[in-house]
Amino acid sequence: MTYDIAIIGGGIVGAATFYKMQSKYPTLKIVLIEKMDILADHQTGHNSGVIHSGLYYKPGSLKAKNCIEGRHELVAFAKEHGIPHDICGKVVVATDPAELPHMEKIFQTGIENQIEGIKKLTPEEVKEHEPFVESIGGIWVPVTGIIDFRAATAKMVELALALNPQSKLVLSQEVLSIEKGEKTSKLITNKETFEAEYLVFCAGLQADRLAKKDGVDLKERVVGFRGDYYELTEQGKHKIKNLIYPVPNPDFPFLGVHFTRMTDGEIECGPNAVFTFKREGYGKTDFSFRDTWDALTYGGTWKLFFKNMSFGINEYRRAFSKRLFLKTLQRMVPSLTMEDIKPGRAGVRALLLRQDGDTRDDFRIEYHGKSIHVLNAPSPAATASLAIGGYITTEAEKHFNLSKEA
Repeated sequence: MTYDIAIIGGGIVGAATFYKMQSKYPTLKIVLIEKMDILADHQTGHNSGVIHSGLYYKPGSLKAKNCIEGRHELVAFAKEHGIPHDICGKVVVATDPAELPHMEKIFQTGIENQIEGIKKLTPEEVKEHEPFVESIGGIWVPVTGIIDFRAATAKMVELALALNPQSKLVLSQEVLSIEKGEKTSKLITNKETFEAEYLVFCAGLQADRLAKKDGVDLKERVVGFRGDYYELTEQGKHKIKNLIYPVPNPDFPFLGVHFTRMTDGEIECGPNAVFTFKREGYGKTDFSFRDTWDALTYGGTWKLFFKNMSFGINEYRRAFSKRLFLKTLQRMVPSLTMEDIKPGRAGVRALLLRQDGDTRDDFRIEYHGKSIHVLNAPSPAATASLAIGGYITTEAEKHFNLSKEA
């Protein structure tokens, strides 16, 4: 069979794109190809499970617009389809006077982005939400929540497949090469060949490599950063009610270690952010020669390292020291002890690094002939997934000759 569209990548962005496209064009034959045995097995399934509010993102950016729209869509989707979730709210807390100017800036960004219900908190009001937090003030963000992103991904694909029996989900097949024809392209996997007129790549940690296989002249590279989590033990769980975030350091490209109550009731602390020597490696000592070579022969990686040298060294020390990790957590919750935390899981996030070492902060979606490439979709892409899927569908209408009567 020749498919109308092939979507490569079965994380939540690929799944949401499949669902949105199939919903709008139910007669199109669409195939979703995922190399792992199950959906959402990398960035989607290893993130912190937070439904982000849109608090941190530059007003008018794709991140801000899609996060806020996507949050509303995702919550409605979760309610309709019984996906485990809870809009529990979060507190962002300052523990040092030096953080107050940036906290004020975040608050004003939240106002500009029309985040519903945000308000400043006194230290006493922070304690009403999180009794064990010691702070000098904070922000209450009532629309932040938690969700099971793996379950949401699976449901999106299930619904899409139900719309057209000729559409298909393919697991355990990795796209190794692409042959471009005049009308269609052939995707050669490790098991078989698929033919499709249009291609959509939502490949996350492998986005740059698949773009190059598709003939995209991409100057930047994806560099992976591992995030390690700790979990609270049974004796420590009562110290955290919902979500607690620090004021992020504006000089560092990540949000900082935070506390997250998951949908299963567990409490996670993290993640840190360390350069990973394997894009899909979740262990502290995982190594891939190819991934390491690609990252360390790219000038942008070294420029990022030099700009963030002291942060990077501290993150690495913390990755191998439970005591240092605890010390970071104690900035917000001083009563935590070594017995309150235990090592948890890890995730890897993909960053498309500019050649000057800056992280591309906004989402980046580009077109190449009969293909669309999601080149950069870091957090809050999971929250924004349905909005991103809708955006890609709208753009596909402009760039692809789609027809509801196909």
